[in-house]
Amino acid sequence: MNALKTAFLMAVMMALFMLVGQLIGGQSGLMIAFAFSILMNFGSYWFSDKIVLTMYGAKPVTRDEYPQLYEIVEKLSGKAGLPMPKVYIMHNPSPNAFATGRNPQNAAVAVTDSIMQILSRDELEGVIGHELTHVKNRDILIGTIAATLVGTISMIANLAQWALIFGGGRSRDDDRGGGIGDLLLILLAPVIALLIQLAISRRREFMADEGGALISGKPLGLAGALDKLSKARDIVPMPNAGPASAHMFIVNPLSGKSMMKLFSTHPPTEERIAALKEIAAGRR
Repeated sequence: MNALKTAFLMAVMMALFMLVGQLIGGQSGLMIAFAFSILMNFGSYWFSDKIVLTMYGAKPVTRDEYPQLYEIVEKLSGKAGLPMPKVYIMHNPSPNAFATGRNPQNAAVAVTDSIMQILSRDELEGVIGHELTHVKNRDILIGTIAATLVGTISMIANLAQWALIFGGGRSRDDDRGGGIGDLLLILLAPVIALLIQLAISRRREFMADEGGALISGKPLGLAGALDKLSKARDIVPMPNAGPASAHMFIVNPLSGKSMMKLFSTHPPTEERIAALKEIAAGRR
């Protein structure tokens, strides 16, 4: 199912690029957009994980640098029947974590250094188990591609906006088509949200929570981690996070009071914690 969603997302993104190219540059713009969309899809598949890791300043670490974190990832990935993923640290005051990569053989797990300061070992194991479940369920490719491509669409929309602002001196014929950029901006905002919703469902977070509880054997540890991370996020939102990649994190890195909450693909933390408590009690 995730493979079909990935192919569908790439096809939709290609169609959007070609539509924008044709509206802006006619037949020539269409051909340029087609070539660009091919390159974007290729790059998104092979390099989107590196782009996202670079975006958040994630650095690879060794066992010697972070022995406890490395040991937890190694132990739980073996328990889950997964290859050992690469381990990354983000120097960020907002505690959070995500997984990325195109497949389990090329996966990476990234956590902020601040998460190490507020979580107990049981809680950290629950978080790592959650991220490894995303790897096992192959959620990571579609999530990473969605983040990269939606971010690109946002960039195109911003460029179009600035082009309209500083594109003075148009002829009357140009002025009649000058509203196309504005129309694109109006249309692209809900399209961006829609693409994220098509690619990323809230149900996958519940599934990753359940899988993380099973892999780690610490459902209450994961519940405690979600509670701490959610409260910490409300105090210190991640400064460099945006709605295009917010779905990749274990908790939405955007402030709960922000308008960007409209883009959230995470279920309410209270519901996730309640489900984990049911697992711990043996009712699920």
